[in-house]
Order: sequence, then structure tokens, then C-alpha cells
Amino acid sequence: MSTQIILPRIMQVGEGASKEIPGVLASLGCKRPLIITDKMMVELGYASQIQTVLSNHMVFCDVFDDTVPEPTIGSIMAGVEMVRGGDYDAIIALGGGSPIDSAKAIAILGKHGGSMRDYKFPRIVNEAGLPIIAIPTTAGTGSEATKFTIITDEANDEKMLCVGVGFMPVAALVDYSLTLSLPPRITADTGIDALTHAMEAYVSQKANAYSDSQALAAMSLIAPNLRRAYQDGKDKAAREAMMLGSTLAGIGFSNASVALVHGMSRPIGAFFHVPHGLSNAMLLPSVTAFSISAAPERYADCARAMGVADANDNTDQANQKLLDELHALNDELQVPTPEQYGIDRDRFMSLLDEMASQALNSGSPNNNPRIPTHGEIVEIYKALWN
Repeated sequence: MSTQIILPRIMQVGEGASKEIPGVLASLGCKRPLIITDKMMVELGYASQIQTVLSNHMVFCDVFDDTVPEPTIGSIMAGVEMVRGGDYDAIIALGGGSPIDSAKAIAILGKHGGSMRDYKFPRIVNEAGLPIIAIPTTAGTGSEATKFTIITDEANDEKMLCVGVGFMPVAALVDYSLTLSLPPRITADTGIDALTHAMEAYVSQKANAYSDSQALAAMSLIAPNLRRAYQDGKDKAAREAMMLGSTLAGIGFSNASVALVHGMSRPIGAFFHVPHGLSNAMLLPSVTAFSISAAPERYADCARAMGVADANDNTDQANQKLLDELHALNDELQVPTPEQYGIDRDRFMSLLDEMASQALNSGSPNNNPRIPTHGEIVEIYKALWN
């Protein structure tokens, strides 16, 4: 059986890649881009750097900087209106996963109209929106190389998964130098997000030979370098490895799928506004423990790719080392429990059924090696408080 692989048309990878944007725009025949970003990217000067590089080539662009973490239907509408009222022929998505996800939604809605709810899964969005050039500034979501976006519906606190080639950027400029200013907390959260992408792509029931190669390579880059990047943000070698690993993990899961961690993570983010990478980190050890029995060899491969087990370890030994490593990583990167994060226990417990339903409805748990029941998801959520 063959597998369809979808990638950005252009990938520019390495230090200074973001400065190659004039040539990329020219190759796409685009002359009037809109930068979609957030206030932090403006404050750090990254947006003006892109504008300066482009103005030197007589390309002038506006900036929309009102994207928010964990984007919502409401938060993207001003950007949609800006696109509809302008004559833009491309979008430059600059920032972490939230600005890139926002840009993907804006590119589709700005061109085709309708409501974001019209585009949520199970609809597959193959229509092309405005071409997106993604410039990630975190080593985490891999959104620059995925056919997904996540937008929250404020009406019911549902994180809507939107899928299709229409959301795939046409170009990804993967420049690790843009991550050198990331604070430790964001480095940790986005790094564990990337590790989760790689692991879930590899153990997913939709894994294939291509996604396997990307996922294993991603784990081998991320696992040895995440602590280094967290402890010393100026460690260029660690930052470069994390950035490439994040992109490869994005390619891996975009061409396979995510699984139970992501299915359960989205409701925690939607109801309690926990950053996506952090809610993944909270769940990764316990979901891995739940799932290992259904794919022991696959999880052992993960342990070996991450460098925490070797060829001398049998499957059971490798899997125990994997679980030990995931717990140790959370401890060292100071990943809080839901209680330590400040989530109200009573409200959390009152929402267990709704969160489990949303997790199952996302479809992601069905890709897990061990497909959970509603009740099993509830029990995993409960165990986060023990």
C-alpha cells in the first residue's frame, strides 16, 4: 500500500534561512506579502528584520500582530478582515505555533470566506488559500511543515482540528538563530511538544516507512539536546539540533498522525488555557505507560533513538528506561502537575467526561497503539492528580 507524502514546496534550513525570503517570494511570483505574527515578535525586532530585508529588494509589507496564544475564532477575524480588505498575494507566518496556526486559518478564510467551523475535521481542506511562507521561531510545533491547524471555538471551548493540504505552507524557512532568545520555559514546553510529535508519529497506527524515518531522526536530535538548550539558550549546536528535530517531527506526524497524548492535551488547553506543549508534557509519561503494552517494540525503538537505551537492552528494559527518561525529563524541565499549574481540582474533575468526549471526538486517540475507552481516558486524566 502506498502513502501520500505532503511537504512544503520549498524548505530553507539553517542559520540565516529567514533572510532568504526575498528570493523565495520571487520564486513564487509574490510581491505583496502580509506578515502575520504576534506582539513579542514585533518587540524583539524580528518582524522589522523581515521588513528591512524585503524593502532592500523593493518589496514592502504590512504587519498583523494581533495573534494570541492558543488562537480562537475571534482572535483570527481581524486578520481575516485585513486580508479581505487588502491586495495581498502571500502571507509570511512569523513566530511559534500560534501565529503560524493563525496564519493558516487566515489564509483560507481570507480567500474562501465562511466560518472556521466550516473547515474543521472531518472535512478535508484541499482548497489552496493564500500561499504561506512559514518562519518558525520556536523548536516545537513543527507547524511550518504540517497540514494541520488548531483553532479554539470559544462558544464551547472546543479546540477544532482542521486538516488538509490547504493548510500546508508552500515554503518553510527554518532558521535556528531565531530561537536563541527563547526563555527556558518556552524552550522546555516546545521541546517536549516536538518530542511528543516524533514519538506519536512513530507509534501511530498510521505510521509508514517515510514518517518512521523522519520521526526516528527527530528523536535522535531532540532527546540529547533538549536539556542543553533549556540550560543554555545560547548553545548554538543544541538550538540547531532542536530546530531541525522539530521540523522533522512535524513532517513525521503530518504524514502519519498524532495519537492519544494530543487528543487528551487539547481539552486541557481549551478549558484551562495551558500552553499546548506543557499539557503534552503533563500527559506524555502516563499516556506512554498506558500504551506501551500494545506496541512494545515500537516504544523500545523510541528509547534507542533517543539514546536512553542501546542494542544490549531487551524490549522490556528499553521501555522501562524510556518511562524513566520521560519522568526525569519532566522533573529536570520543571513541568508542573495540573495542581502545581494552578488548575482548580474540583473544576477539573467536573469536566472529566466532557474532556474525554472531546478527546475521542478529535479522532487522534484512534491512532494510538492502544485505543482507549472513554472511561480509560477519564482514569488517565484523574491520575494526573496523584
